[in-house]
Amino acid sequence: MLRATVGSAEERDEEDEGEEELKDGGVPFYVNRGGLPMDEETWERMWRHVARIHPGGEVLAKEIRGATDLPKIPVPSVPSYQPSTTIPQRLEAIQKYIRELQYNHTGTQFFEIKKSRPLTALMDIAKEMTKEALPIKCLEAVILAIHLTNNMPGVERFPLSFKSHFSGNHFYHIVLGVHSGGRFGALGMSRRDDLMFKPLEFRTLMDLVQEFEGAYRGYWHTLRKIKIGQYVSHDPHSVEQIEWKHSILDVDKLSKEELRKELERHTRDMRLKIGKPVPPSPTKDRRNSMGSPLKGPGSPIRRISRVERRPSGEKKVLEQKPSDINGYQIRV
Repeated sequence: MLRATVGSAEERDEEDEGEEELKDGGVPFYVNRGGLPMDEETWERMWRHVARIHPGGEVLAKEIRGATDLPKIPVPSVPSYQPSTTIPQRLEAIQKYIRELQYNHTGTQFFEIKKSRPLTALMDIAKEMTKEALPIKCLEAVILAIHLTNNMPGVERFPLSFKSHFSGNHFYHIVLGVHSGGRFGALGMSRRDDLMFKPLEFRTLMDLVQEFEGAYRGYWHTLRKIKIGQYVSHDPHSVEQIEWKHSILDVDKLSKEELRKELERHTRDMRLKIGKPVPPSPTKDRRNSMGSPLKGPGSPIRRISRVERRPSGEKKVLEQKPSDINGYQIRV
């Protein structure tokens, strides 16, 4: 039976963060919790996992590991801009850079992202991503996109995550929503082009959400839940935590009009946050003590070259089971 999934497994509830093996739609993946360079146990586990899930199995893994003439992997350059570069052009350049890092298909997430960490620590991890230039998954892409847009005060950023359902399994995905000049868009990473970058052209948050919902329908997935966070501070040394889920909307329990009103309410809430005082940045010594754990001389191979939750309405509708399409599940 062919298997594939929509969404990535990075967007998970907090209780999952301590698990060694996580699952997205029944497909397991691991998180490198020891920093870079990888320890031997994590390194070998990654290769065992690749050998298990790849059609070529152990033969392919042995060929790659035994090769002495592997091509050097080009390291993407962090985007830089001219003063005349417009915001939409800068966002497109950031998305191009994220794409060039490539999606991580190894089954091992290289950078551990703990959502409860302060923003300053997450930004240290983002710097490690640019330094190591390793493939990433969707949650890592959100942290990286925040880092790359911190020097763009005219662009507000907020996490936007999705839970979808297909063939008896649930799938998770997250992007970074952006808002500037009265328009919404998104940055991110996915296996599918239409589930990550969205240009800065959507008039309302509802328009942006509907664009993603339409993409999910194209893969025969039913969107079950949306979580939307608050605007993220532009101060890379802020000790604030990112508010990942200010609004939790059960899409299958809301009519289109109810969903529109909830998203309008959330948009107002985000605007109210602008201008509110934020906690002062920590001193230099404190920042050093809160830095990223990912401190090491290099990485394997690649380096060489709660505020109140607002649940949605309670009205229920009958759940429609999506067709299995001969057991095939679309992976993004």
